[in-house]
Amino acid sequence: MYSMYELQIITQFAAAHQLRNYRGKCEKLHGHNWRIDVFVEGEKLNDTGLLIDFKEVKDATHRILEELDHSFLNELPQFKDQNPSSENIAAYIFTRLSNELNDRNIKVSKVTAWESDSASSSYIG
Repeated sequence: MYSMYELQIITQFAAAHQLRNYRGKCEKLHGHNWRIDVFVEGEKLNDTGLLIDFKEVKDATHRILEELDHSFLNELPQFKDQNPSSENIAAYIFTRLSNELNDRNIKVSKVTAWESDSASSSYIG
């Protein structure tokens, strides 16, 4: 039988953006308080009985979100050529976090970016 452990952290950041080539309100400059859900998974626990310390995942995620927090996302290099949509934000965080945690016995399995309490996008690896 195949067994897997999953760990989740929830964090947030605030930033402004506008969606280029979008016909509607979101084309105008506006902001969100994004909630970010990060999921990591792995098959084995370490000697302490942990998949990974929550603090390690939180710290790595925080380093990435520091670049985004209280910024105008459209002006950041990672969003110069693509819209800073919730989909692209989730994918960006997923990719960066995967690179940060790649030397472990775990993998980032999903990142969800919530732009409101009722709307989110996920990137699944």
